[in-house]
Amino acid sequence: MATILLIVIYIDFIGLGIPDSLFGAAWPAIYSEFGLPISYASFVTIIIYGGTVVSSLLSARVINRFGTAKVTAVSTALTAAGLLGFSFSGGLIWLCLFAVPLGLGAGAIDSGLNNYIALHYKATHMSFLHCAYGVGVTLSPYLMALALSDNNNWRGGYRIAFFIQIGITAVTILSIPLWGRIRHINTHEEESVKPRTLKLTELIKQPPVRAVCLIFFASCAIEFICGSWGSTFLVQSKGMSAESAAKIITFYYAGIALGRFLSGILAAKLPSWRIIHIGQAAIITAVVLLALPLPFYVAAAGLFLVGLGNGPIYPNLVHLTPQNFGRDISQSVMGAQMASASIGIMLMPTIFGLFAQGISTDIFPYFLLVMFIVMIASTAVLVKNLKADSRYNV
Repeated sequence: MATILLIVIYIDFIGLGIPDSLFGAAWPAIYSEFGLPISYASFVTIIIYGGTVVSSLLSARVINRFGTAKVTAVSTALTAAGLLGFSFSGGLIWLCLFAVPLGLGAGAIDSGLNNYIALHYKATHMSFLHCAYGVGVTLSPYLMALALSDNNNWRGGYRIAFFIQIGITAVTILSIPLWGRIRHINTHEEESVKPRTLKLTELIKQPPVRAVCLIFFASCAIEFICGSWGSTFLVQSKGMSAESAAKIITFYYAGIALGRFLSGILAAKLPSWRIIHIGQAAIITAVVLLALPLPFYVAAAGLFLVGLGNGPIYPNLVHLTPQNFGRDISQSVMGAQMASASIGIMLMPTIFGLFAQGISTDIFPYFLLVMFIVMIASTAVLVKNLKADSRYNV
């Protein structure tokens, strides 16, 4: 039964990834049909990530009361409802309205499943599960492309995603009885530890919590700045063609997936902190390659290396949450971490865009360097606090 439940969780992670890249693939057809300015996509994405932040912060209270299984099932149903609503939307107002359940559902799923795996399964599963998320992120643009090939039928793409998501919802509902029966592996403390729900004000008073939230903020900012602006940097600052730059960004995402896959393999031999430090070393090497006045293919290699190094940081830091902060408050801390990640995703690519417009895309590697410095400084603070409590293992 433990294997069956793990398969269900892998499926849930695929479902978590499906909505995340669907809107970007559909937007060119949507704004053309509705006669909207291209920049209006930001209204929808801000609402989605705003909902994710809210549900992440509320996740501990809700999950500690109703359980991870039920919250995951309801949240997956919420994302399915949002996808169906998008397919029937007749304008920007409706898109914004249905962005609310998409964001609320995603935040609760992310916080709940990440904490559940961190508590009950080995680190290798956390990395492989985030690879499964990558499958969902990769699958949805492909499905949308198939729909768009039929007279720009973006609504059909959303309906396909809805049927997949409602199927995942059904699987999750049917699996609810399993969650309480499984005798989990990798349990370091007594399962009888009673979860405690901490308010955000209580969390942010703790220096290690502030530090770990900044690491998530910076790591996700780096990931999404590269994904959103890496192609533009290669075209405007390195002289590549748009077609070639688009192909390079595909390799960037492949670097993320490969980094998480290798992390899953290495987790059997190396502590999570060691993998995080290796990843951070790869990131700074990549930033140097991007900043140097070298041929475009070196910059392309730098982007791949950013993905390779940054990819394992998120799942390994997530898996360390119960160890770093205690099993009793891990869900509360997890919610704060996921909210911080969403804020980084929501704000920093937009802020970089404003700087690039006012100055030049040449600032791309230096902007990444600032985010990396935030990550390293926060890591140093977190490690110092964990060493004081003998919770740092490397």
